[in-house]
Amino acid sequence: MVKFGYTILYVADVTKAISFYENAFGFERKFITPENDYGELNTGATTISFASKGLAATNLPNGFIESSPENKPFAIELGFVTDQVAEVTEQAKKAGAVVVMEPKQKPWGQIVAYIRDTDGFLVEICTPAH
Repeated sequence: MVKFGYTILYVADVTKAISFYENAFGFERKFITPENDYGELNTGATTISFASKGLAATNLPNGFIESSPENKPFAIELGFVTDQVAEVTEQAKKAGAVVVMEPKQKPWGQIVAYIRDTDGFLVEICTPAH
């Protein structure tokens, strides 16, 4: 059986990225390596992890496309579910996120907002889909 265990975001500064997610969403850090090149958050069933771009480069010798707030986001997003979309979006903004789309109700009733984190990754903040 295969289980989805974690998503790893390649970031410039692991400690800074983890601090953003703690402040923006209230997640708690699970750990950061002594070298500060890898860390994880307690986020529920699936873990969000962070690896420094330097560590990622050792695993991917042919390189990778780096996320940046200056460029368009990748065609992927992290999705966080909450009943308090507007409040969480505002808290993320206070923590340094850029709001891409303010909370908006979709035709099927779900409320959805989009932000970009401090490394430029796209995050959806939404109510549960029914």
